[in-house]
Amino acid sequence: MQMHELSGPDDARRMVNFWADSGATSFKAYMNITREELRAAAEEAHKRHLKITGHLCSVGFREAAEAGIDNLEHGFIVDTEFVPGKKPDQCPPGGGIGSPEFLGLDPNGAQMQGLFRFLIDHHVAITSTLPVFEGFVPGRPPLQQRMLDAMLPEARSNYLTTRVQVHSNPQNGFAAILKKEMELEHAFAQAGGLLLNGPDPSGIGGTLPGFGDQRGVELLAEAGFTPIEAIRISTLNGAQFEGKADSIGSLAVGKSADIVVLHGDPSANIKDIEKVEIVFEDGVGYDPAKLLNSVRGIVGIR
Repeated sequence: MQMHELSGPDDARRMVNFWADSGATSFKAYMNITREELRAAAEEAHKRHLKITGHLCSVGFREAAEAGIDNLEHGFIVDTEFVPGKKPDQCPPGGGIGSPEFLGLDPNGAQMQGLFRFLIDHHVAITSTLPVFEGFVPGRPPLQQRMLDAMLPEARSNYLTTRVQVHSNPQNGFAAILKKEMELEHAFAQAGGLLLNGPDPSGIGGTLPGFGDQRGVELLAEAGFTPIEAIRISTLNGAQFEGKADSIGSLAVGKSADIVVLHGDPSANIKDIEKVEIVFEDGVGYDPAKLLNSVRGIVGIR
């Protein structure tokens, strides 16, 4: 993957317009962007009626909301505004992940409730990627053969090797980090924030699309959401964020026939989210076993 390093706000504007003219439908800011570059990118994206998200580090969440960002990736674990001595437009060492300050955040305290309200007032959503962080927790997640079968052999080997290394250090602190992130995401949604859900190919390499989405639903339920709430976060909330809730995101007459049929009742047992019987896309049904077989051994190449 190649990423262009911006040289300033004017460069950010050029980048957005170049890729929008080329057919890009959304934009993502990355860790070392400055506040003014982010503001410029957001302004240009919004002129084109497009949205901008970000995995940030050099810019705190309040600063990003002020700059016009629409969504923030990876929950509150990457918000560096809590890092002591944080310098403007600079990513602190380690990104502040797992700092004592993060672990000490009170989801119901004035500081976090104020941040939640600030993000909500600025119409900023938060994307949960709990499966990425779970991968760093010793003993988690359950190892699934279906996921390993889909991976490129080299990717599978790298993942399993890293997983052993993680599991050999039971005191690495990520169990507490995951728990705190769950608490913060639950509190944000309870405060009225728009929480989204999705996987990410980062972490230790075991969060695959599809499988990662399902695991994310399960982890949201573990975080305190009801199964129905977790499913809604992972479906309708995303459609609302994209402005497409009138056509996708829930089952209703007149909406697109993109449907997953499950064997079981995930509203009673969230693990049933994994028991896929048939997948419909635009009204056409597909056999999930054949779909999985079509990607056997190639995830990591494409």
